[in-house]
Amino acid sequence: MLALLCGVVAVRAVLFWAVEAVASRGGARVVGQLRERLVASIGRLGPGWVSRRSTASVTLVAGRGMEALDGYFAKYLPQLIATAVAMPLLVLVIGWRDLTSGIILVVTLPLIPLFMVLVGWATQAAQQRQWAALSRLSSAFLDVVAGLSTLKLFGRQHRQEARIREVSEQYRVHTMKVLRMSFLSGFVLELAASLSVAVIAVTIGLRLLGGSLDLSVGLFVLLLAPEAFLPLRNVGAAYHAATEGIEAAANAFAIIEEAEGAAGAAAVAAASPAAVASDGSRGLVFDGVSVGYDGREVVGAFGAVVAPGTLAVLRAPSGSGKSSLVAAALGFVPYEGRILVDGRADAAARRSGIAWAGQRSGLMAGTIASNVALGDPSPSAARVAAALREAAAGELDPATPVDAGGAGLSGGQAQRVAVARALYRLRSRGCPVLILDEPTSALDAATEARLLESLRGIARDGVAVLVVSHRDAVAEAADVVLTMEVGAGAVSKAADVVLTMEAGAGAVSADAVLSTEAAAGSQRADGLLAGPAARDAEVSRV
Repeated sequence: MLALLCGVVAVRAVLFWAVEAVASRGGARVVGQLRERLVASIGRLGPGWVSRRSTASVTLVAGRGMEALDGYFAKYLPQLIATAVAMPLLVLVIGWRDLTSGIILVVTLPLIPLFMVLVGWATQAAQQRQWAALSRLSSAFLDVVAGLSTLKLFGRQHRQEARIREVSEQYRVHTMKVLRMSFLSGFVLELAASLSVAVIAVTIGLRLLGGSLDLSVGLFVLLLAPEAFLPLRNVGAAYHAATEGIEAAANAFAIIEEAEGAAGAAAVAAASPAAVASDGSRGLVFDGVSVGYDGREVVGAFGAVVAPGTLAVLRAPSGSGKSSLVAAALGFVPYEGRILVDGRADAAARRSGIAWAGQRSGLMAGTIASNVALGDPSPSAARVAAALREAAAGELDPATPVDAGGAGLSGGQAQRVAVARALYRLRSRGCPVLILDEPTSALDAATEARLLESLRGIARDGVAVLVVSHRDAVAEAADVVLTMEVGAGAVSKAADVVLTMEAGAGAVSADAVLSTEAAAGSQRADGLLAGPAARDAEVSRV
């Protein structure tokens, strides 16, 4: 008999181990899949979506939030399933052996989920406040680290200690509240279960004294009664251990659903007849494009055509919407109107036809070559070297190591590597459009001239090139110069451009029709256009 009991204990231990192992592997797999979907959704939403949210909050959800979900999938859900299976069986077995004890179980067991729900509501609210405090702490710390050099420069780094200390104290207080709720919940569940088992034990003892119950039946019921309440207690404990992950999952699913909604809208737009231009437009076309954020119009009714073989420069004061216009062309921000890249209006097709480099280099840890050939499954060393030469960075060794953010390179070198990455994509994928946002802001005059000469050569190869820049040298090298002025419409200064505009209150630009082919030959004799006086356009304001 003792050997049989030892065998049962050993089998139970092995089963518990197997359940834990399978649940842990399954939980890790589910969390990994959810993290992949989350990261993919953030990628589909684009940098425009990320720029409007706290980077620390998004990172917190994708990092610690997903790790906290491991307890939900590896412990809470398996325990919930085990409870749904084991508890009814235990109640049926006890009721079969002793109907009175079974009735007591049926009456008392629902009290535990009731207490779990009541305490769970309070715990959920406390957990939401704790997660919000953690997000504020992460954002505050990230802000301090990002601006630490500036703070040290002005001797103000110590003034941030009070802010970090205050937010940390708030997080500590909310965390202790969550722990207090968890311990209280555990106490309530244990008390309810203990009282229920005590009621069963008292009734069994009274009936044993009265002779109406057999001793073997009473012992059997007394041994199984605590086991009937154990699954529910374990569910409560696992739930409180996974509350942080549940809050993170809610945020993660909100991001995923937003990305799916945006993808559905994009698919509808791509399937519409308007997604393909009927006029066979080539190059880059903006047709009545308006961009706004939070109800504020940034770009209003902008229209322009950058034809193949054209080097166009977009000039405007800071904050007038130049980068927003580029982001709209890339499909990173919502807009009204129509943007075409070689006749295609859907965002995915536009992105596949655009080679782009933004204001920030966005370099990753690796080598210069790996950054230039980013995204190419079979990078070509010869093409990498050619892209660096075209970007006026031929002196850089492709094997040079680079840290995240371009650390290890100067600002001008990192900028040229980013331009080389765009040129590599242009050549390797045959993109018809090249867009560069402030590509020469950190370059000296000689290097800038070399890069501009390369861009003129790229335009002569039939590529539509749009450069966003404040530099006079870039404007002098352009075939088309667009000037966007906040509240004053758009003005283009180029000898081969005719504009028709409508000024809009608070808007940036109106319709502009650009024609570059007629005067291109006479204006490019030396590879650069004459000065601004020789390039004044015929401008007609409406």
